[in-house]
Amino acid sequence: AQVSEGFQLQQPQDKVSVTAGETLTLTCTTSGYGPPGPLKWLKGWGMGNETVYDQNSVFPRVTRAEPGSNTDFSIYLRDVGPEDAGTYYCVKFRKRFGVDEMFQHGKGTEVSLHETALVPGMVAAVVVLCCLLLLGLLVAFCIHRRKQRGQAESHCLSGPAAMGSFLPVPLRCCARTPSTPRKVPDAETSHLSSQLHRKDEHEIHYADLQPLPTAPRHGRTLPPPSCSEYASVRVAAK
Repeated sequence: AQVSEGFQLQQPQDKVSVTAGETLTLTCTTSGYGPPGPLKWLKGWGMGNETVYDQNSVFPRVTRAEPGSNTDFSIYLRDVGPEDAGTYYCVKFRKRFGVDEMFQHGKGTEVSLHETALVPGMVAAVVVLCCLLLLGLLVAFCIHRRKQRGQAESHCLSGPAAMGSFLPVPLRCCARTPSTPRKVPDAETSHLSSQLHRKDEHEIHYADLQPLPTAPRHGRTLPPPSCSEYASVRVAAK
């Protein structure tokens, strides 16, 4: 009885927060001499408790912080997951009539898990990935616009060919209208023709050729882009 009165168990941790996948450290120390019996770590209290560590058993994820020590019973719990959240108790048992009876226990350590923190390397990787994604979208948009522009140009070029080829039409230029014919002497005619010929060499006339509208199509389709074609027409006076 005197030996048991000098025994003290200390469990200093009140709350511990750990990241999933890391190692949890639970601290428990004793002083003095206790009665014969094992020391255990229990998760939970009452009938639903679970034995996490026992001196007489082996647990795959649990190791002693100080193996072989009679006063330090701190443990390491590796690869912590969400199922490991809860309250842990360091408990000293004593043997009475061949049965382990609870002798003394700590106040309990509440363990909680928090999400994995983003390290600088992960942040940099996310930023680079976002930049590459934006660059890819920009390149795809430019290629799409260029393809649309090429289709519009090919539509404009193929328009006259689809409607038929244009044949050259001889144009006659006269000084007066046909309703008022006037006979001009040969000398005056040759002089007027030479003047018109010199004048026309320095003049370029443009004609805006618009293709005929296509037949309406059933359904909702976008109208074809408007196209303009320009041709140089030189009129020679005769």
